[in-house]
Amino acid sequence: MTGLVFAGYVAVFGVSALACVAGLSQVEHVKDPDTRRGLAALLVTSGGWAAAQAGFLALPSTELKVAAYTGGLIFGLATVGAWLYFCSAYTGRAFHRDPLVRRVALGVFLAVVAVKVTNPVHGFYFGVEQVSAPFQHLAVDHYVLHWVVMGTAYALAAVGYFMLFELLGQTGYDTRPLLVLVGITGLPVAADIVGASTSIIPELSYESLGVAAFAVGVLFVFLDRFQAVQLAGDVDNAVVFLTEEDEIRDTNERARELFPTLMGATGEPLADVVPAIADRLAGERDVVELDRGGERRFYQVSATPFTFGRTRVGEMVVVTDVTSEEHARRQIQRQNERLGQFASVVSHDLRNPLNVAAGRVDLERDQRNSEHLDAAARALDRMEQIIEGVLMLAREGEDIGERSRVSLAALAEQAWASVAAEEATHVVDGDLAFDADADRVVQLMENLYRNSVEHGGPDVTVRVGALADGSGFYIEDDGPGIPADLQDDIFEMGYTTSDGTGLGLSIVETIASAHGWEVAATDAEQSETGARFEITGVDSAE
Repeated sequence: MTGLVFAGYVAVFGVSALACVAGLSQVEHVKDPDTRRGLAALLVTSGGWAAAQAGFLALPSTELKVAAYTGGLIFGLATVGAWLYFCSAYTGRAFHRDPLVRRVALGVFLAVVAVKVTNPVHGFYFGVEQVSAPFQHLAVDHYVLHWVVMGTAYALAAVGYFMLFELLGQTGYDTRPLLVLVGITGLPVAADIVGASTSIIPELSYESLGVAAFAVGVLFVFLDRFQAVQLAGDVDNAVVFLTEEDEIRDTNERARELFPTLMGATGEPLADVVPAIADRLAGERDVVELDRGGERRFYQVSATPFTFGRTRVGEMVVVTDVTSEEHARRQIQRQNERLGQFASVVSHDLRNPLNVAAGRVDLERDQRNSEHLDAAARALDRMEQIIEGVLMLAREGEDIGERSRVSLAALAEQAWASVAAEEATHVVDGDLAFDADADRVVQLMENLYRNSVEHGGPDVTVRVGALADGSGFYIEDDGPGIPADLQDDIFEMGYTTSDGTGLGLSIVETIASAHGWEVAATDAEQSETGARFEITGVDSAE
């Protein structure tokens, strides 16, 4: 009978070790990389721990048994680290990534391992003796140092339990199966207490069985639920899990608060329970407007595939409150509409009387010479320039058009062809391929070219090329340059040092910002004097 009991003990620990090894083949199905690493480490350490316990029982000599038991103590201590790493990663914390925490943990681990390995020399950690109950085996007598280390390990493990239970409790998802699975890891502690205080069962480290059961249970039984809880815990939004047939599989508490019809709707089609959400999933617009608490609120609906291993088993629908963002978007839309109306007024209502005035001045100048008429004509020309600048600025205030792959050299030549600068020199130093709204980039270049000609004179040399680090491009000239204390001011609307409108460089900055780029003025690099404009933040095709 004792032989059967002995064989049963060896088998239990051996099967646990083999189950952990088998579980390693399933770890790759865990999507989060940190959680995947933590779970793999948990399987390796708990599997090694269980294998060491099996070896402690089955190996023939005392020396080998002691060596196996010492190895089990080391694996057991390492399991605490793997457990905390896993719990931190799974619950979305960052303790496992903190360099200081990792260095301290490694230092403590190595120090305790040194004490355990050298136990045959100092004998402070444990002693052994042969006993016959409940079967013939080598019993271990643990000393105070062992219980200090063990108590610390249990306290640290409790921190991991706290992380898990906090996550499982706050998601609102049905976490009872996982709660049971987590609880299983603590059951072997009772066996440890019985083994240490009585001779009914041998004094072994039974915790490896509980940890192995948890890791294997997660991978082979509850992987989809395990990952669903992690996903739901990562967000404070309403979450609905659907099957492949778009039927409700589960929901979190936030979803049930937002949509009370979800309560008890498991297995029903989403379109029947919350048609507003189902319509957004099937339509082009992803924002739904709902009346909640007497207030109109806006929610963005998004869905991502949900898989079990490599098999898609449904999708996770997340409903996010975007009321403030939607109000801001609508305000911008209204501003753009008003800007368009303003541009229309400028284009028609102002330009028509301006054309009449310019025509009458020209007719009168044909009849007689007058410095007053000449001044009036110049003023009317300047008004025309201002109107052109305001119209362009209004157009650039809108979103940029569709982006396409463009060539810097080709756009530079196109822009230069529209600039009246017959005596100036245009040099393209290099090319750069990137994605942009080609028409807007040409406008940007035209404004910078005209700025160079206006300030550098008719025979100015203008160069364009890619920045050395590939982050954008530059346009520079060999004119008088821009004083350092003015290089930040020149992009302000209306700023000018000549008779210009002061809108050209504002338009340049507006076009760059619409693309997500930045523009800065500096000194020329290829001539003794001159201005250089660098446009950065460009994602080049290279």
